[in-house]
Amino acid sequence: MHIRQLQIAHDALQDRLILRVSTQADEEFRVWLTRRFLRELWPHLARLLGQADDSASLPGEIDAIAAPSGFEQVFQDDKATYPLGSTPLLTSEIKCDSLADGSFHLTFREGRERSFELGLTPDLLQAFCAMLRAGAEQAHWDLALEEAASVTPSVLPHLRPTHLH
Repeated sequence: MHIRQLQIAHDALQDRLILRVSTQADEEFRVWLTRRFLRELWPHLARLLGQADDSASLPGEIDAIAAPSGFEQVFQDDKATYPLGSTPLLTSEIKCDSLADGSFHLTFREGRERSFELGLTPDLLQAFCAMLRAGAEQAHWDLALEEAASVTPSVLPHLRPTHLH
């Protein structure tokens, strides 16, 4: 899947974040992320960020990372098809993998029903995490995501399993 655009927005009525992924093939995938799920997911993303960014920046510098230039554009969905349906997947599980080529693979699951696989380069992972933090701030969820990003993998021995329920 070749990602064209990513968007994370807060839906005030649902009090959830919606992740929208648009592909070069004009497909759109929609995933709901709840506050509780993001709180549990963040330490795993912080661990992946540490792997992606071991030598590029210090852990506290994650706040300064800007999204790639393509993410300022309005999300384009005029010709989209929805392989998983137009109703967003409500994530209850995620599997986070680091691949040998330095990229990352996230598998979002809705119970045992639908699933969505998202492959991210280190740069896209950083942009994705920055967008998650911005969405959580917009939602006024009071999550300490910046603090979690500064935790190194060696401080998180209890987070070794990469399968989150």
